[in-house]
Amino acid sequence: MTGVEQARVVLGTRLRDLRKAAGLSGVQLAARAGWVPSKISKIERGQQTPTAEDLTVWCEITEATLVLPDLLATLTNIESMWAEWKRIAATGHSRRQHRSIELEAGTRTIRNWCQLIVPGLLQTEEYARAVLSTCIEFLGTADDLDEAVAARMQRQRVLYHGTRRITILLAEQALYTTVGGTAVMAGQLRHLLDALALPRLSLGIVPRDFPFIYTTTSFAAFDHRLVMVETISAELTITSPSELSYYEKAWAALHRHAAYGEQARALIAGALQHHQDVD
Repeated sequence: MTGVEQARVVLGTRLRDLRKAAGLSGVQLAARAGWVPSKISKIERGQQTPTAEDLTVWCEITEATLVLPDLLATLTNIESMWAEWKRIAATGHSRRQHRSIELEAGTRTIRNWCQLIVPGLLQTEEYARAVLSTCIEFLGTADDLDEAVAARMQRQRVLYHGTRRITILLAEQALYTTVGGTAVMAGQLRHLLDALALPRLSLGIVPRDFPFIYTTTSFAAFDHRLVMVETISAELTITSPSELSYYEKAWAALHRHAAYGEQARALIAGALQHHQDVD
């Protein structure tokens, strides 16, 4: 099941709950709305995406107009959240990096949770080159490696200029995922140690033995209005208040378990020693 299909199922379940709470059968709701009964069934099972007008009618009949704005936001998310990576990168990864620059420029607070690799804002040029070259090869997209690396380095200006606050939570595993070889990793980890002193950045390391919270993918939050999640084949943009609340909850839990300051420095230094020993 794709992400869009899952989102439709979740929306359908919420609509079914509203119908049942109103004491209506699917046939009764369809009759009042002037729809064929099969439309109700398809929407509730996630087989059909309702329109904004459908949601408005559904909420009016079930006397649930207070939740209409949230449902409409979810619908917008379903219609626009998935952009295939091949389409994003069809003209090169540098274009995607410039989109990030624009988004970050309009954000006062950036929060980033990364599980497997160091995020773009903290990557060294060598590390970024290794990551982006792997992405280009894996996806078979346009090879604009030099331009993409340069754009990624340009993104990092937000760490040194302006008034925005940036918090990055990095899973300890990301310190050990080998990107570009041991020499590249050693340089990257030294860069992280230096980054701990940046005044606009708060860097936390979530230890490998932190307790299970929930199935949590890497994500970036921009203020409290938008979350972006990257999957293997797509990019998910989340704006629905009800969905954003889950990411806020996950972020709060990860933040509680993260190590900062000297504790974070010790974890990074331990990973650096590991890569130097391997080399």
